[in-house]
Amino acid sequence: MLSQTASVWIVIVVAFAAANLPFLNENLLGVVPMRRGKSLAVRVGELVLLYFVVGGLGLLLEQRAGQIAPQGWEFYAVTGALFITFAFPGFTWRYLRRHHVR
Repeated sequence: MLSQTASVWIVIVVAFAAANLPFLNENLLGVVPMRRGKSLAVRVGELVLLYFVVGGLGLLLEQRAGQIAPQGWEFYAVTGALFITFAFPGFTWRYLRRHHVR
């Protein structure tokens, strides 16, 4: 059984990886190849979907540890902002860094 601290770190690491996944590759959800690449709208859609997947993982780990604590809108606002903050390195690499053409 995982300790509570280990569960928290697992969710944080998975959230960081999931938040950057849409920006680091051209495949849909990192698996399905796309012929023309992904638009920003598709990447944002993936980001929202992956937010809910990571939230489900967190919920599963919390349920295994004991009783699930009720959450208000503030919880989702903070975790959403944190997820977007986690996505900043991938966004920066994809859209703000100069890619040199060879």
